[in-house]
Amino acid sequence: MDVRMDGRVAVITGASKGLGFAMAKEFAASGASVAMLARSPDTLAVAKAEVAKLAGKGAKIEGYSCDVAKAQPIADTFATIIRDFGKVDIVVNNAGISHAKSFETVTDEDWQGDLDLKLFAAIRMIRLALPGMRERRWGRIVNVLNIGSKAPAANSTPTSVSRAAGLALTKALSKEHAKDNILVNAMLVGLIESDQWQRRHKTHGDNQSYAQFLEGMAKDRNIPLGRMGRAEEFARMACFLCSDAASFISGVAINVDGGASPVV
Repeated sequence: MDVRMDGRVAVITGASKGLGFAMAKEFAASGASVAMLARSPDTLAVAKAEVAKLAGKGAKIEGYSCDVAKAQPIADTFATIIRDFGKVDIVVNNAGISHAKSFETVTDEDWQGDLDLKLFAAIRMIRLALPGMRERRWGRIVNVLNIGSKAPAANSTPTSVSRAAGLALTKALSKEHAKDNILVNAMLVGLIESDQWQRRHKTHGDNQSYAQFLEGMAKDRNIPLGRMGRAEEFARMACFLCSDAASFISGVAINVDGGASPVV
């Protein structure tokens, strides 16, 4: 099946590294125009240049330095995206980092910061995109969460709670906007190769090669497929969900975890 996204405009947050970068590349290769959001302008510029190499004829790739944990930068950046692209068809809320520790050590500031980045950023971006999607009667929203949102582990706050709220948001919006042909889904990250694991290998690699380190991580987490996932595997699922090929899929939360989650 050839999944195409020609003529669509996608906004991807956290797009300069890891899963966001992989999704930006996959979307561009499938014909979409992509607005890439990230905090670091330098890292974003490098990522944008790589994604632009894959863009199809007539497609546009732009980068926007934006701290999505804050309301005003989101509003300002979205207005600029509309000016540059004319519309937004697809929103992928991907920004976020793993912030997990024991409940009693999580401060009010930790809770607020996590909710601002992982929940309110998605709420604000979706709120801005919905009117245009509703007017055109076509839209795709994907919230990137993690498998802890369905099956939280010990010492997983505040991330598991923020992500669980994102799961509820996904389901509520899928029902509310089905009549508008706006499909809202979530993708739940398991153990997938990214720059954060490269950084962790440098500090905790114990003289192992990077490949050995990843293999050990997969074994420790009891991943049934026996390996970590690859960012491009995640990106292909996102591309499918945001295309016309997924026209009857809404309100689902898909585990992309090699079978690790105990909850389907």
